[in-house]
This record gives sequence, C-alpha cells and structure tokens, in this order.
Amino acid sequence: MEFTDRTVLVTGAAGHLGRAVATAFAERGANLVLVDLKRDALQKAFGGEDERRLFVPTNLLEQREVEAAVGEALARFERIDVLCNIAGGFRMGEAVHETSDANWNFLFDINARTLLHTSRAVVPHMLERGGGRIVNIGAFSAQKGAAHTGAYIASKATVIRLTEAMAAELRDKNINVNCVLPTILDTPDNRAAMPDTDPTRWVATADLAKVIVFLASDAARAIHGAALPVTGLS
Repeated sequence: MEFTDRTVLVTGAAGHLGRAVATAFAERGANLVLVDLKRDALQKAFGGEDERRLFVPTNLLEQREVEAAVGEALARFERIDVLCNIAGGFRMGEAVHETSDANWNFLFDINARTLLHTSRAVVPHMLERGGGRIVNIGAFSAQKGAAHTGAYIASKATVIRLTEAMAAELRDKNINVNCVLPTILDTPDNRAAMPDTDPTRWVATADLAKVIVFLASDAARAIHGAALPVTGLS
C-alpha cells in the first residue's frame, strides 16, 4: 500500500482523525493536499508546508472555495488520486419533534454537504484521469435510530447512502467509493467529554487511518460501496 507519486486530498485535516490520516499517507510516500477552515489550524497541526505537503484553507460549505482549492491542488501536483472526506462532526440533539432548523442544518452541512461539495469538485478530474479513490466517514450509530441523536444519525446515514450511490455511478469509471463506520474515536476531546468511560475500548485514530489507507489502495480495487464498521474493542 504505497502511494509514492500519488496525491491525497484530506478534508478536516487539522482535526484528530485528519492528522492521523495525513500522517498515514505521508508515511507511504503520498503528496498531501491538506484542507481545513483556517491556515493557522493546519500550521499548528503539521508545522510548515514542504514539497509534498500543501495547505489549502477552505470553507467547504462554499462550492466556489472548494473548486478553487481543487484548482490549487492540481496546479501544484497535477493530479488528485484519493479524496478523503474526513470533515464532519457530532452534536447531541433534541427529540426529533423538537429538532431546531439550526441543529439540523449544522449537522447536514458539516457531514453531508461538505461531501457533496468536494465530490462535485474532485470527481470530474478523476473521470478525466481515468480513476481514483474516495473514502467517506460515516458512523456505526448511523445504522439505526437512537434517542436524541436523530439529526446526527440522519446526516451520517445520508453519507452511507451517498457513498453507495456514488459507487454505483462510478465503479465502471475505475473510481472506488467506500466509507467507514467508526464507533467513538479515542481523542482528547472525547476523553474530556466522557471521563467515566473506558477509552481503551474506543477506536484509535491511527487504527482508523490504516483502514482508510487500505480502502484508498490498490488492494481494495474490488471493493465498491462498502460501509465498513470499525468498532475497536467495544
């Protein structure tokens, strides 16, 4: 699973999982296009740019900014072989009948609309080049409804269904589209939010990154539309 001379675009790159994914691909020789909202967040996470690492601060909710980011990536590296849609988030919600438009829109924007915008910008390039890999982040909990997380689960279930639809549309074009379904990630934020829970049973970001690297590799060329559970020890 080597990625020398390949270019990987990672959204949400400054977050805990984004950093783990970027590191995993860098260790395998990839060029990296690291996308997050603020340049200073990218600098804090990764230090400086170099010949194999490009920072592209972007508001993923603005299609024009996403198009410009992809253009900058292509101007630098001339190709995007892998798109990792890591950007996303979680928020507890109200009961479904009490769900506010603000909470609904926030979760669908950050989890689904960002994926739509990056796909619009990157897939035409992959079609032109004759192939590529896309890995999305769903959620294990999105397989079934649960109280007070209706909007979150609906947004992550949308990621799964979009993944399946894209896979059906693009598999004959040599573009693999798959997603992972992690349970709770072992991050400092989650440890702080749930101090009485055993984090050794959660999913280490480095372990999830390895699964993402696999789905982006040639070893997974026969896998299309998978929603792969990654559940740690839970």
